[in-house]
Amino acid sequence: MKVSKGVEILELDFNGAIIHPTLIWDQEMAVLIDTGCSGQMEDFCIAMEKVGVSFDQLKVVILTHQDIDHIGSLPEILQNCGSNIKVYAHELDKPYIQGELPLLKDGHIANPPMGKVDETLKDGQELPYCGGIRVIHTPGHRPGHISLYLKQSKTLVAGDSMYSVNGTLGGIHAPTTLDIEVAQQSLKKYVDLDIESVICYHGGLCKVDIKEQIQKL
Repeated sequence: MKVSKGVEILELDFNGAIIHPTLIWDQEMAVLIDTGCSGQMEDFCIAMEKVGVSFDQLKVVILTHQDIDHIGSLPEILQNCGSNIKVYAHELDKPYIQGELPLLKDGHIANPPMGKVDETLKDGQELPYCGGIRVIHTPGHRPGHISLYLKQSKTLVAGDSMYSVNGTLGGIHAPTTLDIEVAQQSLKKYVDLDIESVICYHGGLCKVDIKEQIQKL
């Protein structure tokens, strides 16, 4: 699903539900935000080819947080193209992604996916890729949860900080959120952003009355 020039939502199946990783690219490179579930690398290749982006163009992976449906295909991606790809995540979630600590939500899984995080991210940091990507630390769902503001397209990649239903923001998903109060405070960081589109990992794209919807939440 096209959001704007060089920004595409990749719709992948996850146990009968749809998850929404984000692909951004320009003439120099591609950036993948979240890596779906284990075994979905082929799905990524097919989805990227459909929008005219070769998997060889992928140079950066940014993980919004540690949950298994966000980091699942990271080991496979690194195994196939590890030397060409730089992986980013927030410093608080790095040890979980690297397997140094059991995943907070999925700690019962015997062999969780894990991969090396090359560089940690902090609130307010800006990455120079594809017109600029601002990092927003939005804890609550997980301690190291981040959202990403794509400056060129005025798109907020919200990760699991919010969910959406049929183009409307539904707020925080309480059953999977560790700290509701902290998550609620995190949403306030969105209020002053100039947002034209929001991508929720669960629910997909929202483009209407974004500022008003966020203020209500």
